[in-house]
Amino acid sequence: MVPGGFFGRALLVDVAGREASGVPYELSERVLRSYLGGVGLGTWLLHRLAPAGVDPLAPEAPLAFVFSSLVGTPLTTSAKFAVVAKSPLTGLLTDALASSQFAIAGKLTGHDAIVIRGRADELSVLLIDGDGPRLEPAPELAGLPAAEAESAVRARFGRTWRTAAIGPAGERQVRYATISHDGRHAGRGGLGAVLGAKNIKAVLVRAATKVSVADQAGVLAAARDLRGRSFGPATAKYRELGTLANLLAFNAVSTLPTRNFTAATFEGAPRLAAEELHELRGVARNSCASCSIGCEHIYTRKGGGRQRMEYENVFALGPLCGVSDPDEVFAASARCDELGIDTISAGGTIAWAMECVERGLLDEPWLRFGDGAALLRALDAIGERSPGLGDLLAQGSRRAAGVVGRSSIDFAPQVKGLELPGYEPRSLQSMALGLAVNARGADHNRSGAYEADLSGELDRLDGGAAHVAAAIGTEDRAAVMDSMILCKFLRGVFDDPFTEWAGLLALVTGWPLDADELRAAARRIVRAKRAFNLREGATAADDTLPVRMLETPLELGSGRRAVLDAGRLRSMVAGYYVARGLDEEGRVAAADVEDLLLDA
Repeated sequence: MVPGGFFGRALLVDVAGREASGVPYELSERVLRSYLGGVGLGTWLLHRLAPAGVDPLAPEAPLAFVFSSLVGTPLTTSAKFAVVAKSPLTGLLTDALASSQFAIAGKLTGHDAIVIRGRADELSVLLIDGDGPRLEPAPELAGLPAAEAESAVRARFGRTWRTAAIGPAGERQVRYATISHDGRHAGRGGLGAVLGAKNIKAVLVRAATKVSVADQAGVLAAARDLRGRSFGPATAKYRELGTLANLLAFNAVSTLPTRNFTAATFEGAPRLAAEELHELRGVARNSCASCSIGCEHIYTRKGGGRQRMEYENVFALGPLCGVSDPDEVFAASARCDELGIDTISAGGTIAWAMECVERGLLDEPWLRFGDGAALLRALDAIGERSPGLGDLLAQGSRRAAGVVGRSSIDFAPQVKGLELPGYEPRSLQSMALGLAVNARGADHNRSGAYEADLSGELDRLDGGAAHVAAAIGTEDRAAVMDSMILCKFLRGVFDDPFTEWAGLLALVTGWPLDADELRAAARRIVRAKRAFNLREGATAADDTLPVRMLETPLELGSGRRAVLDAGRLRSMVAGYYVARGLDEEGRVAAADVEDLLLDA
């Protein structure tokens, strides 16, 4: 019997040629209970369906849209889905989460996941509903921003369809291209390039069925309770100022990466701060689908128009590139949306290139820190994959550094090929470990260990055993939230997270879950991610940070020095391996891999 909230099957779609074919792929209750859905289930599917060593941009490389048991329930923030694939940027597992009506409609096609393989003969859109998948040629969409493509396909096929689309960067297979939907983005790791390599401009889904839950009355009561708690103090800053509220706070404690991580404070931060922009530019607040928090803040742009701004895009296109003019940062963020590229990887790669110019390693004298016009010019070059600089930077900072050479990899702001988010590792040493060991690469959403660093309970400049425990704890919590799926902004409303999450899942699925089973699921998901990466060639040498972080201390405004040498990081990584049950090279034992894979 299929548990509540699930259908017990994925849909495998082959888009080779001019027609799409779909076959069901049965998912046992054991798999669903072991991996929960979302990122967990997507990881299991990649183990099963991705050929070992496959090129991420090859037709046979799978791209999975994965849902969870909570999607479609009235639980706040549950209208989310995961996109999982092998990353063209890192060569390892990548996953991205996004919120929109696409999640609900996609699940209600009657599947717990939709997995796409193959390559269409011409640029096409893929439609999936109760009648199965079909391909429709769409050459007229070539080169359009994702938002315009969404509008065009809705006009053509009707407003009952929900759409996820790529921009021109995805078509040109920029290695950090995004997949967009309803103005939101599955942003990191180049998932848009994977879809573009399949010659699919957009995926359209339409609800065709319903899904039941085990305890409807219990779910409704839990939804009312969770909605009430979502209005409390734990989410206040997101409602009032959005994630951009972090900018001034991080600047004050010397953890705002600036000019390609050469500094941790930015003199222009006040001009970009949420407090300043909210007063002068704020025009609206918005929510994701089925969300009661409302973290999205909309600002006016110079010359007209509106732009959603968050901490990570402001950090990456502002301080990291030395740009302090809000109009220039707004314009750069809008350009990334139009092109369909990840703002963090775009900003990190351009900041690296700016430093290369300073050092005489690249002959592009116009590309300078602090020059907003140069930032926009570089983004256009990337989106167009123009010969020379554009094509180089479209590869991401690690691959670009491999081309430029001359030790430029030492200051490329990346881990495993994924550019660093807006957290200075030297002054946040729990986070430093989380970034180093994370399966996706340098990522703040799969390892939010900065919470521990900023809690005041640890010395954030002196990494040790307590920091290892903190990094593991946040990684485990993220693994469960990303598989259930619930928004991370809710994490502070749960007093006893694993127990409360088990209760929510039990109401939906009917499983008699408890906290211990969810903790075991978290560990399983984290280990399964690592096992996939090891299969694809990752080694312990990848669990590190850029040389700059390990050899150059930071002088902080407090008078202290932030020092994270290689020995300290190696010691923390070794402690992480032990706690995770890995060998000294960070490997999952072969017998454990067999246990992880389970039967379908």
